[in-house]
Amino acid sequence: MFSLINCFQGVISVAAVLLFLYASQDVAENLSPQGCRMSYMNPLYITQTQFNSTWTPLAERYSLVLYREDQWERELHGGMPVLFIPGNAGSSGQVRSIASSATRQYYSKPNVPAYETWSRNMKALDFFAADFNEDLSAFHGPTLQAQTEYCARAIAYILSLYPPNTTIIIMGHSMGGIVATSLLPSKDIAAIITMSTPHTLPPARFDQRVDEIYARNRELLLQDSTPILSLCGGAMDTMIPSESCILPLSIEGLDVPYRRTVFSSALEGAWTGVGHREMVWCHQVRWRVARAAMELSMATSKTEREVILDKWLRDGHTLPPAEETDVSGSFSPSGDSVSVVPPGQRLVLTQPRRSQTHLLPVSTHSSRFILFVSQGSVPPVSPQNPKSLRISVTRCFGSTTALRCNTIQPLVHKLVPNPIPGNVFPVPQQGTDESEGVVVFEADVIMENNSEAQWVAVNIERAEGDGWLVGGFISANKIISDVSMSKMLLGGTTVRLSDSAALQTSVSFPKLSSNALVVYRVVPLMADDSLCRDQPFLAPLLVHTSRPSETHYFPFTTKSPHRILLHTHSSAPYAYSNSGSNEGFELVIYSVINGCSMQLRGFDLHIDWTATLGRWPTRYFTTIVCWAVGIVSLIVFDAWSSGENNAIPCVPPVSRSLTEFGRRRLLKLLLASYLVSLLPLPDYLFIGMKGEWLYAPIAPLLLLIASGLVCVSWMVLVVLMWPIGKISYLFSARQQEEIVSARRSTLISICFIFALIFFLVPWQVAYLCCWLIHLQSCASDRFASPEPVTQVSTAIPLLSRLDESPSGSRGGSEQPSRNKHLINNSHHKAHLLLLMTWLLPLAASVLVVWVRTLVTAGLSTPFDGDHFFLNVAPFMILVDFSSWTSKPLLQKHSVENYISASWSLWVVSAIAFFIGPRKTYYVFDVARLAIGVLVCVRIGPQYWGGNPWRISVSRTQTP
Repeated sequence: MFSLINCFQGVISVAAVLLFLYASQDVAENLSPQGCRMSYMNPLYITQTQFNSTWTPLAERYSLVLYREDQWERELHGGMPVLFIPGNAGSSGQVRSIASSATRQYYSKPNVPAYETWSRNMKALDFFAADFNEDLSAFHGPTLQAQTEYCARAIAYILSLYPPNTTIIIMGHSMGGIVATSLLPSKDIAAIITMSTPHTLPPARFDQRVDEIYARNRELLLQDSTPILSLCGGAMDTMIPSESCILPLSIEGLDVPYRRTVFSSALEGAWTGVGHREMVWCHQVRWRVARAAMELSMATSKTEREVILDKWLRDGHTLPPAEETDVSGSFSPSGDSVSVVPPGQRLVLTQPRRSQTHLLPVSTHSSRFILFVSQGSVPPVSPQNPKSLRISVTRCFGSTTALRCNTIQPLVHKLVPNPIPGNVFPVPQQGTDESEGVVVFEADVIMENNSEAQWVAVNIERAEGDGWLVGGFISANKIISDVSMSKMLLGGTTVRLSDSAALQTSVSFPKLSSNALVVYRVVPLMADDSLCRDQPFLAPLLVHTSRPSETHYFPFTTKSPHRILLHTHSSAPYAYSNSGSNEGFELVIYSVINGCSMQLRGFDLHIDWTATLGRWPTRYFTTIVCWAVGIVSLIVFDAWSSGENNAIPCVPPVSRSLTEFGRRRLLKLLLASYLVSLLPLPDYLFIGMKGEWLYAPIAPLLLLIASGLVCVSWMVLVVLMWPIGKISYLFSARQQEEIVSARRSTLISICFIFALIFFLVPWQVAYLCCWLIHLQSCASDRFASPEPVTQVSTAIPLLSRLDESPSGSRGGSEQPSRNKHLINNSHHKAHLLLLMTWLLPLAASVLVVWVRTLVTAGLSTPFDGDHFFLNVAPFMILVDFSSWTSKPLLQKHSVENYISASWSLWVVSAIAFFIGPRKTYYVFDVARLAIGVLVCVRIGPQYWGGNPWRISVSRTQTP
């Protein structure tokens, strides 16, 4: 039944799928490990019963709750309102982690505000949360629109409880961030914070209305002035590709609004990957989100809100605002308050105990100054709970007795982690404490052309014996490696460091690809650390910044608990809003070893193939489904065309069609897919890689997998049809029956189904029923005709004209021809079943949403947007007609002398291959139109004939 070619394709595809699943699991565990502390709370939810149908008819379907930390808060509406919007299948209970943190930061103990909050007139936060009954909003545009309408009215209700001119903060998780953005423009919204929200690419691309919402939101993101900050979990988020979480790039030359994307791996004090659902309860993230919202309660302008978001949700890329201090002018410190560091030496202080100024002379060889401070602050950057050590850095001129100093603008001013050598980083279920971290300050200090002495002054403003600081001059030159991707594919490269004891080293790889589809592995080359007398101040720390918002930190040790894997979300397939140059990346290594022999000599760089393969499934899942539809369309075209072009029409069985496809078309398509991948197509077409040669082999690989899955799907259908056909055979009638005027009953049934679709059920339900009926019809054919080449028997109704006797009254010579038609019809139906099977996933998403809505909300509100019955009408007519006709099915009509209607299947294939991966909904629409053309041209004249039909049911006994 199945050829060796089909079995081989199926085995290859199943093996590839299993390999991808294994690689995906490896990615979740090793690519960006999660170190989140659990959050705890005492939740109390108060349902807002006054927000009822008088505000919105959707109040019968959804609800609104107010969160209160039990026994900590008394007032219901005394602070600044916040609306939390859950995402796909989310609940209002997800608000509890952030809301609880805000309460416990505002109050020092139950009902007693902390000194820091009441002394600054800071408001408490009133957290409201929408409850959408865990609707599957990611799959259905009208559901997203309904949630947007509900939240818009919820904002109006919430603000009615507060004084005039009160504004509200919006927080959205996952698809809740899409709803939040859809609420714009609005003068009532102060700021929007989204968490793990796919802003640029829908996670499920099966509904055109979802794409329309995204298109409108892209315009809002570029135009509306409301500050928006997006928090992304990175590779740990396995539900959405995090490149879709990045806010769209601004347009050059325009006064763009505040848009920030912060990855949790770069979030200062967090430095960990965060899963999709964990984003709302990960302690290192939730307390910062809560604190930012608390500070926003005091902001009175858009600029102040932007500064607050940058302060509390920093990724280290955006420089903090300089403190308003004036250090200009001249001063003459006492002799014991100034210390001059000898030229060429570093400033190293451990546990300083007094205020002092340390001067480092600037020479012609100086180019950049770097300073590391532990347990202290270089205002305004510091750990969450810094010790007494406080330091400032200035640029000074003149003698040590009469210095003129000015502030110095840093190039880098951020907090970096300080992992314990040899320990897992981040620590599972614990992560990094908010007080840990080292402040890094870097600034250019090029020698100016004058005769005065020039200094970099490190001013210790306050010290009580805590922490340490190390500073010195470094070269601004980078190590540039010219290794190419070709060499990386052949085995990788080794980078040697010229100064293994340098405080900072930059290594640039301008020719390597920086894309979400490729992962590199770094293996440090360390000197023997057995002679280390003390722990280093800062063990070698690798910093990988692939884009301004995404930074990853990796400790370099001789025995690393995890593989060091470099990955990025800066460029990825189909994410056209974020695509930029993906050529080259840079690594920075910080190291303060302090008399320890543990030194980094260099590192090896390779492609990690396991992690690389693990990045592909989530980005190309819909591509495989769409390409499978394209492959089936070509198979069906070849099979149906053979019935048109031969003198004696003969439609092959599906198994033979699959074999012929594997022999004749597959190799040509594999070559064609590779060549097309080399074309500079837009990044929303085909595989979405704009013709980059490195990723061109992905296309034939995906095509091979898709073709194998088509073979596997037919094997599954054959196995599934055996029991169905057996049952149909046992319960079929044994004697011939005649039913007059069946056409009238059929039309009445179809009209009744159309009415159900128009008023009650979505058309996807009718499509599923249509597929089930056709599956049963094809199963009956297969069981009733075990030897279709020599014998024809059927267990399904056959309609024939009154003037065509089923017994063959026109002569026995026509019986073989009639049997041949029945065999061809059976093969036609089997090919149609395979096509409908692969179209089913494209319609199933909305079907799941409907079932979910029906279970949770019942019939409280109509299921809008999916009641256009013509979407399923062509399939219903074709399935119905094929179940009873005894005449040739899909016989070529005379109007097709110049072009056959079956060529519309080529259009389906082209759309599936090129446009479908990015706009999947187009595939079903075009397939529906193609089937509609075939129905109108080839079936219409027979289906709507004027003569009545009669049904003859027969059964041939099998030995």
